Formats: sequence, structure tokens, C-alpha cells
Amino acid sequence: MIIVGLTGSIAMGKTTAAGYFATEGVPVFAADDAVHEIYCDSSTIEEVAKTFPAAIVDNAIDRQKLSAIVLSDPQKLKTLEALIHPLVRQKREKFISRWKMQNCPFVVLDIPLLFEAGEEKAMDYTIVVSAPPEIQRARALARPGMTEEKLANILARQMPDTEKRSRADFILDSSSSVDNLQIQVRRLAEKFRNSHRIRGT
Repeated sequence: MIIVGLTGSIAMGKTTAAGYFATEGVPVFAADDAVHEIYCDSSTIEEVAKTFPAAIVDNAIDRQKLSAIVLSDPQKLKTLEALIHPLVRQKREKFISRWKMQNCPFVVLDIPLLFEAGEEKAMDYTIVVSAPPEIQRARALARPGMTEEKLANILARQMPDTEKRSRADFILDSSSSVDNLQIQVRRLAEKFRNSHRIRGT
């Protein structure tokens, strides 16, 4: 089974591309969804409450408050990542094992910080969803609750798009229409299916 890592900086269209792969019948593991599930787990809430009590509201993790706390302090961010990342990896490994047992041709792992975390080493191929900086910025600032300061903090954590593009095996251009992005995804999906058949001969 081929394991494909999908990534892209904020507001580049990564989530949209992941959705199109799912539409093509490809199993997609979304790291952000896994994190959401983990944050809803009572044991995680207890651990977060010990270190970030201000992020707990009504016995639940307020992700906006937690994000504001860790983005302003690199050490706190590392502490949170040390708690959450191993749990996400556990979910990811279960996902891969399940589809491998079903002889699935390939799966897509949607990982926002794929290169930053060195996760590309575990992938057979990597895809970066990309668009020009001015389009990225306009999309990001159009999001509810996004500010110039918050965007700057997020971008500071992310590898520059130019470097991601240079490392990727494939690039999806999201600068034009969503229909065009869907066509690109469909072509890549077929390429991976063919690659699997070639490997199996």
C-alpha cells in the first residue's frame, strides 16, 4: 500500500484537496480531525487542565484559548505537542493498519506540519497544496477570528511555502478554481492507483 502525505501552509487549500481525494474514494486520515477527537477525550482534558488551566471552559478544552496561549510561548507549544503528537500518531498507525489489511491501493495522510515535524520520512510520496502569497494571505484573513498578528504567528511556525514545494514529490496548484484543483487531484489519484498496479506486477 502506498502512503501519501498531503500538506500545505495555512489557507492554501489543503483541506479542500483532501476532500477531493475522499470524493475519489481514497481513504484520508485528517490529523486535525484526530486532534479534535483527542481534545474531546476526558483523559486529555485532565492533562491539559494541569498545564493550561485557562484553556478549560465548562470542563472542555477551548481550542481558541489554548491556541492563543501556546502561540505566544514556544515552550508551551512544545509541551502541548509532546502531549498530543504521540496520540495522533497512534490514531494514524491504526488507520494505516486497517486499510493495509483491506489491500487498499493507497491512502492519503492530511498532515498540516508534515515537513516541520519530519513526518515525510514515513511517506512514500508527498504532496504540497500551494498558491501565491497574496492569495494565501487574502484567504487566511477572511477567516473568522483571524488577525494579522495571529496569521504572523502561524506562518512563523510553518516552513516557507517555497521550501515545501522544493521538497514535495507533487504540487497541487490551488490558485485558480476549485474545479481545476479537483481535476488535479483526480489525475494524481489515478497515478497512484497505476503505481500500485505496477508495483504489484
